[in-house]
Amino acid sequence: MLRDEQEQFKNKHYNEAIRYMENAKATLQKAKKEDDYYRDRKYVRTACGTAYNGVLIALDAYLMLKDVEMPKKKRRSITFYTENIAQLDKKMLNYLDTVYSVLHLEGYYDGILNARILKEGFDVAHLIIDKIKPSTAI
Repeated sequence: MLRDEQEQFKNKHYNEAIRYMENAKATLQKAKKEDDYYRDRKYVRTACGTAYNGVLIALDAYLMLKDVEMPKKKRRSITFYTENIAQLDKKMLNYLDTVYSVLHLEGYYDGILNARILKEGFDVAHLIIDKIKPSTAI
């Protein structure tokens, strides 16, 4: 990929991942936080699922930029991501482990209501997404 093509690719996927994160944040606000806990599990679960999908968009783009061969099937396992990220960036692997645990398992599946834990999951999700941030991002 030429530099301009790469920047366009990054821009497209970065903006899409950020759009998911913004939607997730808006949904999380509907869960109404009281003290350090959210009150509505349904909105928390929806927000976490949306945020996690935004991370997957960024991870797919990151791996494509690193010339990792993507499986033909659309749905990829966490094993695919962890094995490939482990070979490329150990720090990012830690981020992925955190996002998978907090947003996908605890947030989406279990509906954890602890606002501090969820904030950490969202913060780490942004660290992953920033890995594909184009130099010309707005």
